[in-house]
Amino acid sequence: MKNSPPPPDASRLVLLDRDLSILAFNERVLEWAHREDVPALERLRYLCIVASNLDEFFEIRAAPHLQANRDAPDAGLLAPTSFARVAVAAHALVERQYAIYNDEVLPALARQGVRIVPHGERNRAQRQWVRQYFEQAVRPLLVPVSLDPSHPFPLVANKSLNFVVRLNGADAFGRENEIAIVKVPRTLQRMIRLPARLSGGEQLWVSLSSVIRAQLHMLFTGRAVTQFSQFRVTRHSDLAIDEEEVKNLRTALRLGLQQRHFREAVRLEVSSGCSTYLSDFLLAEFQLPAQALYRVHGPVNLVRLSEIVAQTRSPGLLFPPHQPVWPVAFQGADPSMFERIRRGDALVHHPFESFDAVLAFLREAVADPDVLAIKQTIYRTGARSALMDLLEEAVRRGKDVTVVVELKARFDEEVNIQWAERLESIGAQVVYGVVGLKTHAKMLLVTRRENRRLRRYVHLSTGNYNPVSARLYTDISYFSCDEALTQDVDHVFLHLASQIRLPRLHRVLLAPFTLHRHLQARVDAIGAAARAGTPGRIIVKTNALTDEPLIRALVRAGMDGVQIDLIVRGACMLPPGLPELTGNIRVRSIVGRFLEHSRVFYFRSGDKEEVLLSSADWMNRNMLRRIELAWPVIDPALRQRVVDECLVPYLLDGRDAWVMDGQGRYQSVAGQSAEHPHGAQQALMQLHRPAPDAAPALAARQRKKRRP
Repeated sequence: MKNSPPPPDASRLVLLDRDLSILAFNERVLEWAHREDVPALERLRYLCIVASNLDEFFEIRAAPHLQANRDAPDAGLLAPTSFARVAVAAHALVERQYAIYNDEVLPALARQGVRIVPHGERNRAQRQWVRQYFEQAVRPLLVPVSLDPSHPFPLVANKSLNFVVRLNGADAFGRENEIAIVKVPRTLQRMIRLPARLSGGEQLWVSLSSVIRAQLHMLFTGRAVTQFSQFRVTRHSDLAIDEEEVKNLRTALRLGLQQRHFREAVRLEVSSGCSTYLSDFLLAEFQLPAQALYRVHGPVNLVRLSEIVAQTRSPGLLFPPHQPVWPVAFQGADPSMFERIRRGDALVHHPFESFDAVLAFLREAVADPDVLAIKQTIYRTGARSALMDLLEEAVRRGKDVTVVVELKARFDEEVNIQWAERLESIGAQVVYGVVGLKTHAKMLLVTRRENRRLRRYVHLSTGNYNPVSARLYTDISYFSCDEALTQDVDHVFLHLASQIRLPRLHRVLLAPFTLHRHLQARVDAIGAAARAGTPGRIIVKTNALTDEPLIRALVRAGMDGVQIDLIVRGACMLPPGLPELTGNIRVRSIVGRFLEHSRVFYFRSGDKEEVLLSSADWMNRNMLRRIELAWPVIDPALRQRVVDECLVPYLLDGRDAWVMDGQGRYQSVAGQSAEHPHGAQQALMQLHRPAPDAAPALAARQRKKRRP
């Protein structure tokens, strides 16, 4: 008798590569630039988004791969996340990005009368104007540096535009120093619009790089330019501050921000026509391997083409304007936000419903003489913020204002330092959270005197306190005056300010203390119940799924028979659909007009359901190295609304969804479903359209019990 094979072991599942998954997400974003049903300027915008995402990818993720490559130059000896594998995927993505730019987006814009005119296509009058522009606005700011022992290679800042030039002949002192570098100041506008009199009824643009290229010879009088190329170097930009060693985090961060622009090089971009001589020279200067060189057929910085999107006046080339409606939860006779919240918890779904409700809540708190204290966390709020202006006004009105400012919010450090200094200067209590942890939780707590007692009101969110991104990101705002919930949030604020030991929290799950453990236990419990015969269901909507313990817990639950759907916008390391291991798990990604950002966790075992909203992605950093919140939606009607708006439409999306297979490859579902041909975001925009029947329709959906 043969021994039966051992049962599958979830721990043996090989997880997908995180960095390759990040690049795969950008491939899905890039598809929007390829789609002919997308307006031409929006297609250009998606190209810019991908370019910006790739910049951040290299700034944050590339350095470890480069170090591994230096330690073990034989790619065959490296781990699966080797520099070679990542470089191959990144090169393929960049090549397709520029192919779409040149072969699809530029022709689409030209058909609509918007053109970027290269030097070779300019007429005589246009060339004369460009020459004058160069002489008046550009040349006075350029300082070419010819390299020799007394003129070493200049410091080149991260992501700045530069030119490398090879010269013939001798300099003014008879020396044949053949290489020169021209640094282009960031203050110069990258895309310049030609005057209407030279445009023939079109909207014509020239790039700064082409302006300099056409006049480059004028910078080297008496010498011939034989070779040249624009170039841009990307540097490692993740700030590493040892908070245990520094005495003043703000001062240490300022120093780190100054050094960030000149740290280790990780990527070199040059023009496609750059000679091997010049590219090899630059690679040697920046100590980069050949795989770090990217030859591009166009501007080395596509991000700056967003200037065209912002300044081109042609509504037909953009998406129809989306105007968020006033939230249905606050429609009605209540003149006060506080009065409405006292009647029950309220939920707002951004960007379909307006972020103005959050501003109205804070504005009322600032103006109300019975409000005594306001506490708020700040992660990304923007350089200009009506919300921060309101906090300043609250201080001036004598209210006790405490603001937890996260100084280490990546690439927002300088803005947050400035806000912290402004608030401190007028008397607000500003704290920076807990040493070693980023404060990523989104909380706004208002304490009000009512009938000789104090009542707290809270706003929690899955997204940032940023009115601009609130029009572009999908997020959930949650308002409550529930005593247990508001007390928990108050305890969290006290913990962040004074670092006292937290008491037992009754509503809130807090990372890095209870959230990770609770999620694993919840998944395991549903799996155990499924083994005993109770049907189980798990749906996780998150921006990334990379935490291995949570992934292993999901795999175990799926093997126990739980049906699991994962709606993961970006990186996902769990391979679905593998027989015996992940056959009950499905993974899909939604990439639409708005950036999917809300985090929703749905658990059901038999007839018992739990819905959590959270600021945290299912990533190790969020669970163990950040202050994060998750809180339950207790009201049945609101819980059903979350299911109806944040889960069901995304599981039925037949236009903007991508389904992942067990190898980490994504397949678009567009055109595959006649029953559900629309996208989730499109359906939600229709649901929340500013029409008289919108609120009744939503109420009817909330009354109807549906399970995903």
